[in-house]
Amino acid sequence: MYLAVPVALPACEILIRPFRSSINTVKILKVTVYPGNVLSLYMSRPTKFKYESGQYMFLNCPTISTFEWHPFSITSSPQDDYLSIHIKVLGDWTNALKEVLYEVCMPPPVCHVNIDMVDQPSFPKIMVDGPYDSPAQDYKKYKVVLLVGLGIGVAPMISIIKDIIKYTEAQLNGTVTRKAYFYWLTKEQGSYNWFENIMNEVAERDTNGVIEVNNYCTSVYEEGDVRSAFIQMLQSLNYSKNGVDIVSETRIMTHFAKPNWQNVYKQIAMDHSGSHVGVFYCGEVALADELRQLALEFTHKTATRFSFHKENFYPQC
Repeated sequence: MYLAVPVALPACEILIRPFRSSINTVKILKVTVYPGNVLSLYMSRPTKFKYESGQYMFLNCPTISTFEWHPFSITSSPQDDYLSIHIKVLGDWTNALKEVLYEVCMPPPVCHVNIDMVDQPSFPKIMVDGPYDSPAQDYKKYKVVLLVGLGIGVAPMISIIKDIIKYTEAQLNGTVTRKAYFYWLTKEQGSYNWFENIMNEVAERDTNGVIEVNNYCTSVYEEGDVRSAFIQMLQSLNYSKNGVDIVSETRIMTHFAKPNWQNVYKQIAMDHSGSHVGVFYCGEVALADELRQLALEFTHKTATRFSFHKENFYPQC
């Protein structure tokens, strides 16, 4: 009796979902495998699929399971004519999806090689349900935003970055954002390949300096430490000569260790005194608590107001 209601609610959701009007069957256009066991899917975009940056959708592959739906942040921009997601392969379902895709494109694709699947008839059926609202989509309410992604938690922020670039470049009124501070923290150097094209796009197209990109490789000792001094020397020499960072292999310089979040908030508060700053985070809980506490602290002790928003994170599907 006590278990009836808790069991009935998710059961009803599973049974009703196939009949929802938001369900669409899509065609996979491209599969990319990246370092760090990350899989990206580029899919056809249904005509009536309207979404905003920061939103997410549910994905289903009947070949794996008829009733299993898993949420993933949309990494494409609302102005793109396709849908894209980036999946960290960790749990049973994502591993099964990777295996299904590998079977189609045998031999298995190597890291960072695009496999064009437009004419591949044996590709498994993929269905999407969405889009669904998320805290990140509210970034347009703020003139100044602080975007923080931890590992694959950077996914919703990428769509926002692309959105800001396109609106700023076209000088449209779709966003009021005037300054975006973007922080991406990752342990693995290869992770930067996931969104290498976006990093270079920011460096090339953001001529007005609206977006400040700060990539941090947390597995390397902090800047100034003698153990990372040699890497920094090579990094600086190569960047001054070729304009490319040796760590990320992009036009964005990589920082080491972790940011000093106290200083980050302090600088933003000084540069945008009297402003209302939106802080958006996607990643593990530990860092969320620190960022939330600092938002409250600097709201109380400075003339700048910080509003913290956390994205739900599903790392084990």
